[in-house]
Amino acid sequence: MSVFVDIRLATDRVNTTFISNEGEIPPLCTPGEIVSAKEGFMNGHGTYIEDDNIKASVAGVIERVNKLKSVKPLKNRYVGEIGDVVVGRVTEVQQKRWKVDTNSRLDSILLLSSVNLPGGELRRRSVEDEQMMRKYLQEGDLVSAEVQNIFEDGSLSLSMRSLKYGKLSQGVLIKVFPSLIKRRKTHFHNLSCGASLILGNNGFIWICPPINSEESAGGFVQNLNEMVPKADREVIVRLRNCVLALAQCNMMLYDTSILYAFEESMKYHVSELLQQEPILDVAVLTQHRLKIQEI
Repeated sequence: MSVFVDIRLATDRVNTTFISNEGEIPPLCTPGEIVSAKEGFMNGHGTYIEDDNIKASVAGVIERVNKLKSVKPLKNRYVGEIGDVVVGRVTEVQQKRWKVDTNSRLDSILLLSSVNLPGGELRRRSVEDEQMMRKYLQEGDLVSAEVQNIFEDGSLSLSMRSLKYGKLSQGVLIKVFPSLIKRRKTHFHNLSCGASLILGNNGFIWICPPINSEESAGGFVQNLNEMVPKADREVIVRLRNCVLALAQCNMMLYDTSILYAFEESMKYHVSELLQQEPILDVAVLTQHRLKIQEI
């Protein structure tokens, strides 16, 4: 039995760094580097004041809004905002709460009072509900939720009071940098290619078979017995590779860019989308279509 492996030197790797949404390379700085003089400017996130100068405390891109100068890190943990849609994994079941990994500095908190009971029933939580918490959600379960509040230590309080949020069943989870997720009015999409997409503001992306209707059991139904058709699995895997291709080229991820990348990738086999040349080709064609749309 012969096995073929595609091996190339690092010097032969295709350079994808020239692709950017703005068409130009933004100014970068390193920790300790002077961003500007203090006079006439205010220091924002990622900066500090020393010797009457504003200096960078992180490596990243210099941003200026009027007289406020800040540094946006190139690679950072998720910093939540109220109203954000997030995808996370349950890490621990505690008394009247679950701890959820949302790619932030601290685990997020999902209170028992912040979830819908099975069937969408509205009532006060009882001792029986607390005893059945592990039946609702247990360690390792993936969930979609909304950021309801931010505690003083920076940890997030999550809410699943809407039926569109809940336990995630069969699909693929992708992790990218949160800065690549474009903020939109909705982060739940049923794509025309035949798959559903949840773009978490925390950098976790969930791709699953098409969702026809909202779950009627408070978001805790998880059907793992039904086999996903092969055609749907191929669409999901292709979408996954397209998302990773755009993320590798540092392109913003939202429903339009992902759908364009999916359409441009049809000339390649799914496995070919893991190679450098097809990745660059799909990213360039996607960027070209996005620019035409803006015009």
